[in-house]
Amino acid sequence: MTVRQGEMFGLIGPNGAGKSTLIKMLTTLLPPTSGSAAVVGYDIIRQPGEVRRHIGYVPQLLSADGTLTGYENMLLSARLYGIPRTERAARITRALARMGLTQVADHLVGHYSGGMIRRLEIAQNLLHRPKVLFLDEPTIGLDPAARETVWEHVRDLRDSFQTTIVVSSHHMEEIEEMCDRVALIDRGRLVIVGTPAELKSRAGPGATLDDLFIQLIGAAAEAEAAEGYGAVRRARRAAREHG
Repeated sequence: MTVRQGEMFGLIGPNGAGKSTLIKMLTTLLPPTSGSAAVVGYDIIRQPGEVRRHIGYVPQLLSADGTLTGYENMLLSARLYGIPRTERAARITRALARMGLTQVADHLVGHYSGGMIRRLEIAQNLLHRPKVLFLDEPTIGLDPAARETVWEHVRDLRDSFQTTIVVSSHHMEEIEEMCDRVALIDRGRLVIVGTPAELKSRAGPGATLDDLFIQLIGAAAEAEAAEGYGAVRRARRAAREHG
């Protein structure tokens, strides 16, 4: 699987398929179980430090500190990324403005809405100007209005800086609208990859990505369910442990 420079690449698949695990491997947070991969030309096993210097990663779980202000969270990230002291204020100001958070920069993050928190987390990962940004279900738990706002800013980021973005989501309409190409993953394996139009054509005239998902994954899911209680328990344990 190859992700092209400057594209938005979507990852879809059922719970426990391995989307979050794949992202954690590509961001060097988990060792790969097999095979090899390179991000921005750097090997994720032999050159993890170089990989980290060139990427941003927004996980599913909350990463911003609610006891700090938005600006303080940004300052902490700037220090962790090793951004020179003389550049920190300017970079933080620009990143907050790009995510529409200037007016609430001095407010405690614990008082932010879900959409504002997500935008702050994205802003934190823009400070070091990453070449690749990984977003693991960036709109999880957000209402439709907040989801649209987050995607509006992500779209602007891609169009303005040609940042390569790898995103996972269960919202098929978001993936179809936002992504240049999409990969469907099931049980840790790549099932199919292509543009949204190409994938939908596989499912038939007038089909949606949901239709494709059901066609390719539905039969396998039914077969797994037929294996009994033990199989369901193992699948749920794997989903909980590996995402």
